[in-house]
Amino acid sequence: MMDYNTIINDDCLHAMQGLEDNSIDLTVTSPPYDNLRSYNGNISQWNEKKWKDIIAELYRVTKVGGVVVWIVGDATIKGSETGTSFKQALWAKECGFNLHDTMIWDKGGFSAVGALSTRYAPVFEYMFIFTKCKLKTFNPLKDRPNKHAGSLVNGTIRNKDGSIKDMSGKGKKVLGEYGQRFNIWKQTPQRQSGDGKHPAPFPEKIAEDHIISWSNKGDVVFDPFMGSGTTAVACLKTGRRFIGIEIEAEYCDIARRRIEGVLQEVVS
Repeated sequence: MMDYNTIINDDCLHAMQGLEDNSIDLTVTSPPYDNLRSYNGNISQWNEKKWKDIIAELYRVTKVGGVVVWIVGDATIKGSETGTSFKQALWAKECGFNLHDTMIWDKGGFSAVGALSTRYAPVFEYMFIFTKCKLKTFNPLKDRPNKHAGSLVNGTIRNKDGSIKDMSGKGKKVLGEYGQRFNIWKQTPQRQSGDGKHPAPFPEKIAEDHIISWSNKGDVVFDPFMGSGTTAVACLKTGRRFIGIEIEAEYCDIARRRIEGVLQEVVS
């Protein structure tokens, strides 16, 4: 078993062989998106066989009831989106995962690679939530302003046969200033991470919110594409343990410096 709170500089598929079966509570990761980004000039190792093997390994190491958060987008080649994200989600199901939810990361603005002469600007990415068997942990975030707070429940719903019935709790007062968040999360992309040398960091807030939602303090969180250490930083700030793998030594150094900075803040 790998040590906790550590980052391994290695190819993730090779290093994952050191993880025990059913040892990870939660994975939060963002794998390479087709050929949309160059990581120190190295994208040649990413292909369908690679991601299929990685997803299969993730199923092996995930605990029963555990979760994998897979944040991904698609390239557009010769006028057509590749659909790789959908292929990965369907492959995860073949490996045994449940597709628990298809969440959306709304970036709030255009930040992708490509021209807009023939299509609308893509402003979102998929956040697939895979579960191994029945979900074990869900800590819903309740920060959505409730515009109906203080009013009375009113309205109807449609039955399967097309008939109409009153909503459950009709006439009762709606309590709570805030309601449970929906599955579309709006978050501005992070422009730089660490020393600004990683080409595609995802926001620390996204990682932190998923970690809070799908795990508990003390749980083990894994990121096989640790990059500049965003998942690790979010784990330290939320009381989780982490294991990270990153193939690029330069990114490992950035991640370790970020982790040291968080630990110093905690001590002080």
